[in-house]
Amino acid sequence: QVQLVESGGGLVQAGDSLRLSCAASGRTFIHAMGWFRQGPGKEREFVATLASSDGNTYYAESVKGRFTISRDNAKNTVYLQMNSLKPEDTSLYYCAAASVDYGDYVTPMKYNYWGQGTQVTVSS
Repeated sequence: QVQLVESGGGLVQAGDSLRLSCAASGRTFIHAMGWFRQGPGKEREFVATLASSDGNTYYAESVKGRFTISRDNAKNTVYLQMNSLKPEDTSLYYCAAASVDYGDYVTPMKYNYWGQGTQVTVSS
């Protein structure tokens, strides 16, 4: 089992930055960590993923160049640095972990552990 706890969300203005954190605990080996977001009445949307094996990252086009996913292995924590935030980034952000080696991790179904979510609101 893996437990994920997100933090760092908040209310900011357009152009501001936020850093989300996801603290992981548990003994299951994790193949990839990801961030997703879901707005009211919308489907859960892929944001970024980081592979445990080689540290490779992959981003949604909508956040590429603005968001950065990273990890601190000593703290078992994954981060999402969000710069140049836009009102359309407003959403509930979820951290996720995949314990199965799928090779790609851009869909929610590839992840079997989820955090409770942290709200990010960007005002114009």
